[in-house]
Amino acid sequence: MARYVTKVRTARSPHDVFAYMADLRNFAEWDPGVKKAVQVDGDGGGPAASFDVTVSGTTLRYVTKEYHEPRNLLVVAESATLVSTDRVTVEAVEGGSVVTYDADLRLKGVLRVADPLLKLAFGRIGDRAAAGLRTALAGTKVE
Repeated sequence: MARYVTKVRTARSPHDVFAYMADLRNFAEWDPGVKKAVQVDGDGGGPAASFDVTVSGTTLRYVTKEYHEPRNLLVVAESATLVSTDRVTVEAVEGGSVVTYDADLRLKGVLRVADPLLKLAFGRIGDRAAAGLRTALAGTKVE
């Protein structure tokens, strides 16, 4: 299992940040690993939304599993080889919001033996995505 968690403080409102994060088409703006994100179901973020997200030559279908505006979003993609679970939580704070992005990537079956290598690579990938998210939200890292 590879997991990456980052927190970003931004002056943007919880509703604004949640809407931005729930529309996975925006992933391509801030995550350099995402080549393309296309909406398949719904219109923007929402409880019935799903998106095809292309990373490293592979397209994963992310389906919204939890949608509690403006504070909690869970999207999941599953392929024959992996399960990707992304949770976004938004907390209202004085002067804006704190966004927590929690990404979990799990290999399936015999591929699990490669989890330690995946964990190392995912850390580097996550660092680049976190930097992009801070830029997109005009935010700062929360320790």
